[in-house]
Amino acid sequence: MDTLPHAALHASHAGLWIARDDGPRGVDRREALSRAAGEPLILLNAPLVGQRLGYAEISGLDLLELFAFVHPARFAVPTAKGLCDALSLSAPVSEAEIAPALRVIASKLLHTLAQPDWVERAGAADSLRALGRARWPWFSLARTAMTDSEAREAGLFQRLPEWEDQPPPPPPRTIALGAGAVQDRLAALTGSRAEPRQGQRDYAQAAAHIFAPRERRDAPIMTLAQAGTGIGKTLGYLAPATLWADEAGGTVWLSTYTKALQRQLDAETARAYPDAEMRREAVVIRKGRENYLCLLNLEDAMQGGFAGRAAILAQLAGRWAAYTRDGDMVGGDLPGWLPSLFRRNGTTALTDRRGECIYAGCPHYRRCFIERATRASVGAKLVVANHALVMVNAARGRDAANRPTRIVFDEGHHLFDAADSTFAAALTGAEAIELRRWVIGPESKAKGRRRGLAARLGDVVSYDDEGAVAVQDAREAAMALPGDGWLGRIAEGDPFGPVEELLGAIRNTVYARATGEDAGYGLETEAAELDGPLIEAAARAAAALQALLQPLTALGRRLEALLDEGPDWLDGQARARVEGAVASLGWRRDAVFAWLAMLGRLGGPLDPDFVDWLEVARGDGREFDIGLHRRWLDPMRPFADAVLKPAHGVLVTSATLGDPAAAEARTGANKLDTPATYFNAASPFDYAANAQILIVTDVKRGDAPALANAYARLIAASEGGTLGLFTAIRRLRAVHARIADRLARDGLPLYAQHVDPIDTGTLVDIFRDDPHASLLGTDALRDGVDVPGHSLRTVILEGVPWPKPTVLHAARRAAAGGTAYDDIQIRARLAQAFGRLIRRADDRGSFVILSAAVPSRLLEAFPPGTPIRRVTLDEAAAAIAAFNAPRQPLPFAGEPAGTVHR
Repeated sequence: MDTLPHAALHASHAGLWIARDDGPRGVDRREALSRAAGEPLILLNAPLVGQRLGYAEISGLDLLELFAFVHPARFAVPTAKGLCDALSLSAPVSEAEIAPALRVIASKLLHTLAQPDWVERAGAADSLRALGRARWPWFSLARTAMTDSEAREAGLFQRLPEWEDQPPPPPPRTIALGAGAVQDRLAALTGSRAEPRQGQRDYAQAAAHIFAPRERRDAPIMTLAQAGTGIGKTLGYLAPATLWADEAGGTVWLSTYTKALQRQLDAETARAYPDAEMRREAVVIRKGRENYLCLLNLEDAMQGGFAGRAAILAQLAGRWAAYTRDGDMVGGDLPGWLPSLFRRNGTTALTDRRGECIYAGCPHYRRCFIERATRASVGAKLVVANHALVMVNAARGRDAANRPTRIVFDEGHHLFDAADSTFAAALTGAEAIELRRWVIGPESKAKGRRRGLAARLGDVVSYDDEGAVAVQDAREAAMALPGDGWLGRIAEGDPFGPVEELLGAIRNTVYARATGEDAGYGLETEAAELDGPLIEAAARAAAALQALLQPLTALGRRLEALLDEGPDWLDGQARARVEGAVASLGWRRDAVFAWLAMLGRLGGPLDPDFVDWLEVARGDGREFDIGLHRRWLDPMRPFADAVLKPAHGVLVTSATLGDPAAAEARTGANKLDTPATYFNAASPFDYAANAQILIVTDVKRGDAPALANAYARLIAASEGGTLGLFTAIRRLRAVHARIADRLARDGLPLYAQHVDPIDTGTLVDIFRDDPHASLLGTDALRDGVDVPGHSLRTVILEGVPWPKPTVLHAARRAAAGGTAYDDIQIRARLAQAFGRLIRRADDRGSFVILSAAVPSRLLEAFPPGTPIRRVTLDEAAAAIAAFNAPRQPLPFAGEPAGTVHR
């Protein structure tokens, strides 16, 4: 399409521009809104444009939607430069050039629709017709461009491949890895003619230790390996892992904490299995069910279950489903920016987040992405998963024959946090209403498929009287759980049912005991010295939960009996559905058991193994949940029992594991009878020459204008390329609001979590792609963000990352040494934040802490030899500018060998 009839609008903190055939011109907000209301304008990320214009809802021809239609499952940074790079177009070099570039991008995408070699043509005609019925703004232009827009073809669900059952693999052979073979495999993976660095060689040999045959049951061979940035630990453990998987015929599970590292691991495994077809069989990415597209939910959405703008999302998700590698909607090849273009999180409704799967009863069961990944992992050489999935599978006692025998926990410093969440219990309104809906189904008249027990098992229990009675009893008992509108009824003092009454009593107790300093944020108090009304409410709630537990238990036993009896009517599909229901019932029953245990302890003596507290969860000053929480005082106890002891070999690795004693405590190694091996390899980087740490002493704590000015000054001195880290969202927002326009006028774009309507992963992609951009964020950006090179040259902390003074932290602090416990946590956070700065040997950068009160003992968190200075803000800005000035590249520092301690 040579000439577009539509103008393009570009909105940024630096200004507004509109472009038609006669080029761009600057406009004010009033004119931009008037034009947007009067004609369809070409936009890039309509929600972001609307936010920049101060207008909640703005519609137009969003280029990101068109890109998702033309190139589903293809990566592109959602900026004008990013789309130009993806489409091999010249990128704009100034803000004023972006508006004309948007029209060029639109023309290129529409032109692609007419090309005979368009590789994503299959299914496009059907999708376009459906998008037309949903009133997609691009429909007319796309239909004109597509010469075969009326073609008919096989539907989406017929085009998806089916998975096939495979026989279970034999157990892995018992072998020992030779040192020479491990080093040869490492050399093959690094692909370098020169010998690998000594630190990496030593690390690979330490990692190989876990693949030796274990000597006795419940005594895994465990290695704790701290490897500084630059050692190359990914390839270091992939060398023995792939060698053992190839020779022993077993499966190695590689577990991460962040999705970013999962993606990195997925890419790195191509070195071991370069053939794409072989790699698909050898390497499988596994996540929890809630991450994958549910084809039945997608079908419902595409056939009318989604209305308005959400219907467009459903059709674009359908386009993606035909081209995705594995159906992963959260961190996979679905563009992270696609769901954020729509006002509600439609991907939540397209995944199985509520346990409503009907397994073999689903017409798409043989094409299910979840089932495909589950089966593929059984025979894979490498399974790339996350800490939570590994722990949940172990804790729920999945098939022992498929339990991993060799596990590598990368980002091992997060094991404690992952276990803390996995083995936690929470009786809250949100959890209770989810259980009610799982049993009864949605009670509103909203369109969509039913999800209650009767709907999922109706045809099965119709053949079995005992099962039918149990389902009916469970439905009646579930009516005692909170229903729609529970939060409002409690706030008004009019709860319905025993569980809502308990939540109301919890709320009253929390507000009576919480301090005014917590106003606007979550409130909590210890579950101790509770008054009579709350204890009485807990007893009534426990009785209601017990009444629900009984039919759920009876139903589970009856379904298990059906599997054993194998009646004639129980065909293969029904059996698979019953097996799925048994598993789902099991973990629902476990949750109710945990709730009953928590309620049983209220009013009695405290359990020394657990920490219990009452909480009113709030965000932006608004309540969103109420409940009773329980955590293990030391979550590594259940972790060691459920995960470590059944394994044969476990490697826990990170750049910030800490000293041997701390590492053993935070990884569960000290819960084993056999001592773990501790390995440490220092980073090879020359931090003394390539990094500086600046502690700014004259920014007054609590002074929001001064904090904002400090960030603006330092970002300007660095000319962008800055990652700003905050411990409070409100301060992040306040700083961004004060400085974004100021920086943008100087050509330094500023993005922020919790401000820009963009997911975190995409924000990092945008930041990485533009060396002049800066990014503000919270804890999610302190760890797991890999931005090597010039794009990240300054990291700023608003202050010392002190632990939040919660009930849970206070209990653990008291049990683990007081100030010393806090210092361990803070040093780890500082080390993780500093680790974002230097990712490669030629990286350079400044690490800044805006706090005069940084205790010297905490500075041990940083690599030895790194220069540390306490300076004024003026001095810090000058030091950053001087440090970033062009200079000759520094030689790569020599690398010390690792050391091993028993």
